[in-house]
Amino acid sequence: MEHTLIFLPLLGAILSGFFGKYIGDRNSEIITCLLVSISALLSLIIFKEVIFNNYENNIVIFNWINSGSLLANWSIKIDSVSSVMLLVVCIISSLVHIYSIGYMSHDPHKTRFMAYLSLFTFSMLVLVTSDNFLQLFFGWEGVGLCSYFLIGFWFKKDSANSAAIKAFVVNRVGDFGFAIGIFLIFYLFGTVNYEEVFNKIPQNVDKEISFIGLNVGAIDLICILLFIGAMGKSAQFLLHTWLPDAMEGPTPVSALIHAATMVTAGVFLVVRCSPIFEYSQLALNTICTVGMTTAFFAATVALVQKDIKKIIAYSTCSQLGYMFFAAGVGAYNVAMFHLFTHAFFKALLFLGSGSVIHAFKDEQDITKMGGVWKKLPYTWILMVIGTLALTGFPFLSGYYSKDAIIEFAYLKGNKFGYSAAFIGIFTALLTALYSWRLIFKTFHGSYSNDLKIEKIHESPFVMLIPLMILGIGSILAGFLFKDLFIGYNSADYFWSDSIKFLIPLSNEHPPYWIIYSTPILVVLSTPISYYLFVKNKSITTWFVNENKPLYNFLLNKWYFDELYDYIFIRPSKRLGIFFWKNVDINTIDKFGPDGISNLIKKLSNKAIKFQSGYIYQYAFVMLLGFTALLTYLIVS
Repeated sequence: MEHTLIFLPLLGAILSGFFGKYIGDRNSEIITCLLVSISALLSLIIFKEVIFNNYENNIVIFNWINSGSLLANWSIKIDSVSSVMLLVVCIISSLVHIYSIGYMSHDPHKTRFMAYLSLFTFSMLVLVTSDNFLQLFFGWEGVGLCSYFLIGFWFKKDSANSAAIKAFVVNRVGDFGFAIGIFLIFYLFGTVNYEEVFNKIPQNVDKEISFIGLNVGAIDLICILLFIGAMGKSAQFLLHTWLPDAMEGPTPVSALIHAATMVTAGVFLVVRCSPIFEYSQLALNTICTVGMTTAFFAATVALVQKDIKKIIAYSTCSQLGYMFFAAGVGAYNVAMFHLFTHAFFKALLFLGSGSVIHAFKDEQDITKMGGVWKKLPYTWILMVIGTLALTGFPFLSGYYSKDAIIEFAYLKGNKFGYSAAFIGIFTALLTALYSWRLIFKTFHGSYSNDLKIEKIHESPFVMLIPLMILGIGSILAGFLFKDLFIGYNSADYFWSDSIKFLIPLSNEHPPYWIIYSTPILVVLSTPISYYLFVKNKSITTWFVNENKPLYNFLLNKWYFDELYDYIFIRPSKRLGIFFWKNVDINTIDKFGPDGISNLIKKLSNKAIKFQSGYIYQYAFVMLLGFTALLTYLIVS
């Protein structure tokens, strides 16, 4: 069953990618959707077995690398953490595949698109079922490659190509740190297998190594390097710049990769490596700091963006920040719970935005929409459900997971926990404001598009059915699984040994003001947003005009792109041009291949002058040659 689950998406990718032109667009869509849907059903069965029978397994497919002391198998590791990830990846992927049939109906390259989606799914499954760091890295790079393909799918658009390259390069920065972390693990422990590494960690807690001239704790350094990899993949603060630009890809790509699956790989890495991170308080504090900074930063930027997909992209960055600061305070199970619930409502919002874009003939600016909630009733109500879940409205999925993060952060009882809790509450308010701004500007108010409103129509059911399923998940996922993921006995009953808790999570009851503050703010934000963005827009207009520098600061995303352009891109270009012109052309080429060829050409031009056809000139040359040879023989 496990083999079938993993390799069916790969089979779909091969059939659609290599044989799509023979089997046709429709058959490619049916085959890839069917195979990934079967994997989704199998993931449900495995998840049920893990819940009710504590099922665990490590199936070795084959010995992958065996060189000296390096032994790495290609395995399928099934435990609580991987079963949750399998469920998320397979369900979201199957729904995105089905949705793509409608969304990409007019695209001439449907088979290639479906092949990329299935290949991404396979790579993600390889990542989450690995039992060693090398297989993890293989899947890690696989999803990065597929992300590059999918972001730049419309390769005739310069913006899509630039976004794909940007995503690839920024992720290489994080992956460089990740790779060094894996090298260091093998150097210190002589193995890359999870269990062997985790078992050796307690004996090496006090070990120090020299790194760039400094003596640092080996465990601290490993954790920091692994987290740098997680920062790149999960678009955390400083390495976040690629994610908003990645919205150049088709909307199903945004839902599959940049909302529910690939970007959560960093969270999965931290949770999977909890037996290492638990021994590094420095790394946990760093994760907490970066997480809460990302949550706040992305929420502030989302407040003023106009592109519907970029608003949701920054929302994804913000919610990933919540997951990371949950892990940073040691609440790994709560981070996984939010990862699980977030997958449903964020995929719902992305696919819902795709339905809106589809209705508006590829328009993405929310200021050019409005007044269409009656024209798009299903999309409207489903996006409202996703928004309620995202904001943490009482009794929807986000309410249980997001509030749990804030409560456990507060119960941590140190300055990092308190800071994370307060920033989490304030960010929840910002999340509610920008989320309702999106809804009200998109669906309510006056119609503001050049397209005749009569041409606005609801999406086909092949697109709406996945939205409805995700809507059900957005409503019920939190309530149904809260006890399983974060209940008092969840650490022993469900998570078992898959998550390491060196210090057990607090069982204290948080103060009531912590429990009620977020829901109250979220509920109050709804009428406030309606008043600001629908009833009395003059207030927001006045605020923008009176605070133009702040507005531009947020609109330009804290000027990170401009800062990186000034610090890295321009100097790199100048250095490249210098080496190209002065070293490559004027030195290597001039005195190398070009210089030699020019010298031979000049000598040839001189030599051909002797080929005149006159006998006396030939005799003269022969005499010169004979004289030179005779002189050489006499002298020697």
